[in-house]
Amino acid sequence: MNIEAAANETFRYNATLRNPGTTPLVYQLSAAVPAGWMVGFRVQGMPVTALNLTGAKSEELSVEVNPSPNVKPGKYKIPVHAVSSHDTLQLELEAVVKGNYAVTLTTPTGRLSDEVTAGAHQEIHLTVKNTGTLPLKELEHSAQLPPQWTCTFEPAKLQQLNPDASQEVIAKISVPDKTIAGDYAITFNVKSQESNAQAAFRITVKTSLLAGWLGILIILVAIGIVWYLIRKYGRR
Repeated sequence: MNIEAAANETFRYNATLRNPGTTPLVYQLSAAVPAGWMVGFRVQGMPVTALNLTGAKSEELSVEVNPSPNVKPGKYKIPVHAVSSHDTLQLELEAVVKGNYAVTLTTPTGRLSDEVTAGAHQEIHLTVKNTGTLPLKELEHSAQLPPQWTCTFEPAKLQQLNPDASQEVIAKISVPDKTIAGDYAITFNVKSQESNAQAAFRITVKTSLLAGWLGILIILVAIGIVWYLIRKYGRR
């Protein structure tokens, strides 16, 4: 009846409720938890607040406890009651909170936007920080990108990040040549088995100077051709 877990995990206990008599009874279920905690009961996967048991019948149930996000590490007693019109049954559970997992993802300056030229590559510096009280292991990075864009990360994976520690990660983005100028949304993600975070980023794509000059040249050539045709055939 003792479970050890992080504060942001669910403590799940298995129990058996039995009606020892011969008279059908309805048992109301409750638990005394600290302020800010949540508790629920499930039978065959369905949430319940009471159980109707015939005589000499028993039922398996799950007790799910969620600590408060701000709970301090330590041992916490959780008395559970099943109350009927004939008797009161009690079971004492114990939750050992060993800390919490948390991670944030941002940039060193806090700026979540940048510019890039179509057909070019851009490096975006990200900061991954462990804001919890427990180590994070095997942190993986990913990105949600516009079609045909690519992104690689350096390092590709963080094996471990201790509490209050941070690590810089470089996201290398490649933008296709014919990308239309404008603003594009990118979502960077960092994920481990214990926690995850994301950062919404805006990339402004600009056309290259060469493409601009080529466009102007094409327009000038077109104007020149029209002027030549007017001079040559305009009097006929």
